[in-house]
Amino acid sequence: MSGNKIGNGESLGLSVNLGGIKMKNPVAVASGTFGYGFEYADFIDSSIIGAVIVKGTTLEARPGNIPPRITETPAGMLNAIGLENPGVDVFLHEYLPLLREKKVTVIANIAGNSVEDYAQMAGRLEGHTGIAGIELNISCPNVKEGGLQFGTDPHMVKTVVAAVKAASSLPVMPKLSPNVTDIVAIAKAARDGGADCLSMINTLMGMAIDIRTRRPVLGNVFGGLSGPAIKPVALRMIYQVYREVDLPILGGGGIMNTTDALEFIMAGASAVSVGTGVFVKPRLAAEIAAGLEQYLQQNKLENISELVGIAVSR
Repeated sequence: MSGNKIGNGESLGLSVNLGGIKMKNPVAVASGTFGYGFEYADFIDSSIIGAVIVKGTTLEARPGNIPPRITETPAGMLNAIGLENPGVDVFLHEYLPLLREKKVTVIANIAGNSVEDYAQMAGRLEGHTGIAGIELNISCPNVKEGGLQFGTDPHMVKTVVAAVKAASSLPVMPKLSPNVTDIVAIAKAARDGGADCLSMINTLMGMAIDIRTRRPVLGNVFGGLSGPAIKPVALRMIYQVYREVDLPILGGGGIMNTTDALEFIMAGASAVSVGTGVFVKPRLAAEIAAGLEQYLQQNKLENISELVGIAVSR
């Protein structure tokens, strides 16, 4: 029978190994929505979350895009933060030690403007204890290739994943962009580059217009659409990739409750990430983990892995 508790928010029935990333439960918080965990300390103990995917980090500090940078939309939100972050040195020497002390399962999210940037970032993370894995934000422009996003071209996806794998011994998890024609081709390229698991999906590109000013709402004009509005797209893409690519998937995109999380798992996700939902419910990750445990007990299941891909026809 499931439900064998072993402490600190962990349950034998919920523990997962996501391509080498060990999680006490299959619920992570998405990069860019949870900061470094400290921002939510008044609401939740980050150590009970399956994994905290920290804010996207670059080699040097970035100020981000000009405001406005966030706006609500029907069933979601648009953001154009622009990777505002203090840089990798601040993360490694100021934030990571505090996360390590609190026993948080940390997944570092890295971004860059070139293949060399990604490889250098991965190398900088090497040897620092307390990092469970690396998530690659490949929804970034390749400056050397005229600004084309890494994540939209299979060859570039394979190249950047391979470069990071060569520079790091940590599990590598590219975050796939949904702004493509064939998500399976992108997933296969990531696999061929040596990815240990996949994170999907990133935000869809969108925009909003203020009819009073007759101008785009966001200072950057375009932004990433997240929230419940993108859930059907995310589910479809995970279902497609699970059928064709033999890699564990961290699934996310509009997850707001346990039912949503179960849909993603049944579509092929070994674990899930919550993002926009934590702005509404700061404790959402813990609530979903508890809901998954209850579902296992009610259905007399031993482990969450029994549900992974159960809805997929192969």
